[in-house]
Amino acid sequence: MQVDFYHLTATPLDRVLPRLAERVVADGGRLLIVVEDARLPALDRLLWTYKAESFLPHACAGGDRDAAQPILLAAAPDAANGARNILLADGVWREEALGFDRAFHLFDEERIREARLTWKSLATRDGIDRRYWKQDDSGRWEQAA
Repeated sequence: MQVDFYHLTATPLDRVLPRLAERVVADGGRLLIVVEDARLPALDRLLWTYKAESFLPHACAGGDRDAAQPILLAAAPDAANGARNILLADGVWREEALGFDRAFHLFDEERIREARLTWKSLATRDGIDRRYWKQDDSGRWEQAA
């Protein structure tokens, strides 16, 4: 299982999240995006409008067609769409993420302490490949660990 830590410094969540979601879907995968309830409407709008020429097909969890969604937005890490990829968009680590094949843990400066603790705690667990991504001075992502 792979856990990718993305430290948001130069590029905000609303620009990073759609790109990661696009990659997962382009590779034929399904994605569960987890964020606190209050932020769900904003992420829903973002995935419809982040590019003028396209959108990412998705829904908020709790509908009749959750299982058919390539991307599902939810407040809890329950993949009703059968996703094997989870993206934690609010900087809060959830242990349930370890039940997926790949986890994307996005966090900013406000959550860096918690992210470091999670990074360290995952180091002692078997079968977990951790990767830490940070942005260089030009805003490009580089793997730092």
